[in-house]
Amino acid sequence: MIDFRLEHIFSYSATTQSPAELIGPVAEGIRGNAYVVGGVVSGPRVRGIVRPVGGDWFTVRTDGVFIVDARITIETHDGALIYGSYQGVIDLGEDGYQKLLQQALPPTAQIHTAPRFQTAHPDYRWLNRLQCLGVGELDQEHNEIRYDVYAVQ
Repeated sequence: MIDFRLEHIFSYSATTQSPAELIGPVAEGIRGNAYVVGGVVSGPRVRGIVRPVGGDWFTVRTDGVFIVDARITIETHDGALIYGSYQGVIDLGEDGYQKLLQQALPPTAQIHTAPRFQTAHPDYRWLNRLQCLGVGELDQEHNEIRYDVYAVQ
């Protein structure tokens, strides 16, 4: 068994534009876009804001699995810009696809992602070397996502 640990590096919440832009049913499922309008980053190693750019270019598969494909830009409290990209899943249940078509999704859902970060700022270059784990929640009532981000060590 491989030994590892998780180090909490920051948490963030971001608000998305409402409603999400639904492209509609395509071969893979329902395609849509949720654009970020802002957010807050807090934590032991990174603090700042989620800039009002980026979003999630998602697909909800016919089996009810929501495939996350997101990109964000973080601006730290000291002016660094950090690009984040992550893929992941939200299990909406076996009937999640149909519920999305009927606009009857549950108000919250758990998210699991694998974020990576890139920056040129010398104080945050350590982020470029990490594979992270994001555990979060989608709050549909408030068009908000919340994550705790951990570095896999």
